[in-house]
Amino acid sequence: MSLIIYNIGMLVQVRDETVAFVAGKDMSLLPVVKDAWLLIEDDIIAGYGSMAETPSFSDALNRMDAGGGYVLPAFCDPHTHLVYAGSREKEYIDKIRGLSYEEIAKRGGGILNSAQLLHETTEDELFRQSMERIREIISFGTGAVEIKSGYGLTTEDELKMLRVIRRIRNESRLTVRATFLGAHAIPGQYKENRNGYIDLITNEMIPAIAAERLADYIDVFCDRGFFTVEETERILAAGARYGLRPKMHANELDYSGGIQTGVKYKALSVDHLEFTGDEEIAALLGSGTMPTLLPGAAFFLGMTDPPARKMIDAGLPLALASDYNPGSSPSGNMKFIMSLGCIRLKMLPEEVINAVTINSAYAMGISETHGSITVGKKANIIITQKIPSYEFIPYAYTTNLFDRIVLNGEIVGK
Repeated sequence: MSLIIYNIGMLVQVRDETVAFVAGKDMSLLPVVKDAWLLIEDDIIAGYGSMAETPSFSDALNRMDAGGGYVLPAFCDPHTHLVYAGSREKEYIDKIRGLSYEEIAKRGGGILNSAQLLHETTEDELFRQSMERIREIISFGTGAVEIKSGYGLTTEDELKMLRVIRRIRNESRLTVRATFLGAHAIPGQYKENRNGYIDLITNEMIPAIAAERLADYIDVFCDRGFFTVEETERILAAGARYGLRPKMHANELDYSGGIQTGVKYKALSVDHLEFTGDEEIAALLGSGTMPTLLPGAAFFLGMTDPPARKMIDAGLPLALASDYNPGSSPSGNMKFIMSLGCIRLKMLPEEVINAVTINSAYAMGISETHGSITVGKKANIIITQKIPSYEFIPYAYTTNLFDRIVLNGEIVGK
């Protein structure tokens, strides 16, 4: 199918050539075309330009009037845990009463609570619940998503989660990447035998997942109270033997060494990064590892915000992600994440748009096909209502500004 979208107020994030990501001062640069048209052929962007220079198109071509709305790439969300069972609003009350994330975990809450709920939930029911969240994030403008396991913590349940993720990939219009996160927490039965659980991950879980080709990446929660640098290195080395590149949780709770470990093992991204200092920034510069910030989690938990401004000013790229999960960030609304990037992290609107499109596509390993308005890339786009500027998108932080969502060249939401 061919489609021409015309009367576009502004095409945002237009790049004539594919770039992997933007960093430092270049994050404040955002290429646009005003008063534009966009041509889609099948599921691919085939052309674009100014309405003043519109070429002749066949009368048989499908047409869509954008009504002066803006068009930008659909969001890429490179860090979520949206396959989970039930919810954890009771822990939300515990947080209100002053308990910390770690205190809740020590009482059997947090990740271990979700693991128990998931164990008791059938694969079909887990898929049904997860697809509700998938439809939700599509309506919020997300066109590509990374989803982690990590609420299984047994071989059987980790496989169950990853099979659900594969089913989502096959049955939804989203571009999906799967990450194995067996090293999300130490299960209660291994509390006195940490090495036993790490052996289970390296000797049983990883080979079983690789045999079914269920994961694109591997992740470890390398932080205070979870997995040490030494334990992380054992797990990442095992994953590397099966071709699993790291995407890591790091430095959310302390200066854990997780960032440096991720860089050492050529992680595609290191995520959270609330505790990032000069040594961590130096390790990241020029590494090819994308620093990915999750401001929704810091906001929900009342934690320290990562030093985004310092990182950009040092020359780093940044991606933003929702961290959609039941305990610390129960929302997949990337538009709100953009607003938090501006309000809490002091990022410019241009920087947050780059952080949720081209840079977040890189953090998922899909920047060749997603993240910008570029000929040959996937036709995943957002069409906004008529708005005064692209800065208005993060500014109007609770307003639904999106008129239509197009994924793979077809309208999927309005």
